[in-house]
Amino acid sequence: MTVFATVATPLLSVAIRYEHDVVLARRRARQIAELLGFDAQEQTRIATAVSELARNAYEYAGGGRASFTVEAGPNDTQLFVAVVSDSGPGIANLQAILDGRYVSRTGMGLGILGARRLSEQFRIDSAAGRGTTVEIARTIPLTAPRVGPRDAERIAGALERDAGESAFDEIQRQNQELLQALEEIRLRQAQVERLNAELEATNRGVLALYAELEDRAEDLRRASEQKSRFLSEMSHELRTPLTSVQNLTRLLLTRADGDLTPEQERQLSLIRSAADGVTELVSDLLDIARIEAGRLTLRLAEFTITELFAALRGICRPLLTSGNVTLTFSESGLMAPLYSDDQRLAQILRNFLSNAIKFTERGEIRVTARAEGGMVRFAVSDTGIGIAPEDHERIFREYVQVEGPVQRRVRGTGLGLPLTRKLAAVLGGRIELESELGRGSTFSVIIPRCHGESGGGTGDVGGAGDAGDAGDAGDAGDAGDAGTRSAASAGRTAASAPEGRTARKEHIGARHDATLPDTPDR
Repeated sequence: MTVFATVATPLLSVAIRYEHDVVLARRRARQIAELLGFDAQEQTRIATAVSELARNAYEYAGGGRASFTVEAGPNDTQLFVAVVSDSGPGIANLQAILDGRYVSRTGMGLGILGARRLSEQFRIDSAAGRGTTVEIARTIPLTAPRVGPRDAERIAGALERDAGESAFDEIQRQNQELLQALEEIRLRQAQVERLNAELEATNRGVLALYAELEDRAEDLRRASEQKSRFLSEMSHELRTPLTSVQNLTRLLLTRADGDLTPEQERQLSLIRSAADGVTELVSDLLDIARIEAGRLTLRLAEFTITELFAALRGICRPLLTSGNVTLTFSESGLMAPLYSDDQRLAQILRNFLSNAIKFTERGEIRVTARAEGGMVRFAVSDTGIGIAPEDHERIFREYVQVEGPVQRRVRGTGLGLPLTRKLAAVLGGRIELESELGRGSTFSVIIPRCHGESGGGTGDVGGAGDAGDAGDAGDAGDAGDAGTRSAASAGRTAASAPEGRTARKEHIGARHDATLPDTPDR
């Protein structure tokens, strides 16, 4: 309910005793609105609202009065106020009418609702036995001159001198306004129909686009499946000859068939190193294909960080060919055993260590582990060449490598870091990187202490102990011979037994039997 200002400048008052007085009140409302600077559309709104209220007073109360004033409004504005009052029986169902719930056969209440919609401000006071008073108001345009007492006298004089039009002329004007309103409605309807047609055409285009996207998505899915199948089959086909090469070179290097010349030993070592590198590449490709296909099997078991670090220490220390770099493993306090896939975790850390060793010419490489709530953070920090901030995200994309003099000497495939990120997600964790160019790098993997209980998503993997298909069961991350596979299998039995832990130390390093791949990602 709106309360209008009390300071008012009266303009005109019209008594409503006869039916033609309703037309007169409408005409006076329109004339005053025109003199106050309202445009034609606003004049029609004001006149229509006053006409509806005056007709209500005449029909339901036997008459009344319409008064027009100018009052002070908010923010130094002025309001044109029209008050229609009567001394009739009042409105018994006022609240129901205002709420739109009242239904009358005679149409009672429609005029009040119409006047409220046509007004900026509206107030009604009615009670049984003491009549009804309705006030409506609209803000006078700011471009119009302010109205003072002298202006009110001028407006009243102009209205008195106006002989006025007949009721027929006013009805004719009202009909013209109605026709104009109908024409505006017709134009609006035509605009709505045009917009609907455009929207329908757009919807058809969107549906066609969705259909095309679905077709493309299906093509991509089939292509991804074919790629994964090809990588899997290729990996299996390559593993047999590679394993044979590795075993034969290992056998020859043990001098089982006699002594070797230094040149023969050097060439056999090169062959074995190349075979190990290709085997690692094949294993990475197969792991990526399994993860993308949702077929990577996790072999969950309980293990300690001490066991994990002991295995990594034994694998990585022989790779430090320069005495200018030291490798340190550090645990932050005594932590309870973890329950996760230690082989996949070791695979991630080995990749970090491989990069750190290759890109650190002097200084220190430090491997740490510390608890962070329900998570454990493993970090590999080095004092190497570092990585520029703009390359932090790029190096985790497949086949992407950072250009530089050191990187050109130790070229790789660009699959190691992308694979570590995927493996971390499968383990329910994430990879983080802190690095500055020329100031070293820190790669961290954060995983839940107990797989599946906290941290990020677990990825689409087979259940712990689910062997998947026969091909996957035979390639569970191993890159060595049958002996290392046996060690990996032995490590999965009797997780709490001492011999089981000893076997796990062996299988943690199974994929990197004595060497790390020459596949840097930086």
